[in-house]
Amino acid sequence: MITPELLARINELARKKRTVGLTEEELAEQKQLYEIYLSAIRGQVTNLLDSIEVVDAPPQDPAPKKKSKKFLKQAMINLKQVIH
Repeated sequence: MITPELLARINELARKKRTVGLTEEELAEQKQLYEIYLSAIRGQVTNLLDSIEVVDAPPQDPAPKKKSKKFLKQAMINLKQVIH
């Protein structure tokens, strides 16, 4: 679980790493905290994806309608106007 204390310690170590550097113990602690944080995020994403329910999709038209030549010609004219 991501707690404010966990985030505060991660941020504290990140700031210290940028300024003065970390000891071997602090690097190990930072790595462990990152693993806890990432594990919690992965769990949240997994729970979110598990809760998604797929609803029936609308039926697809078996034979797509053919575009008329007039429609295609107008689309080309509009495209040329946008480009120029």
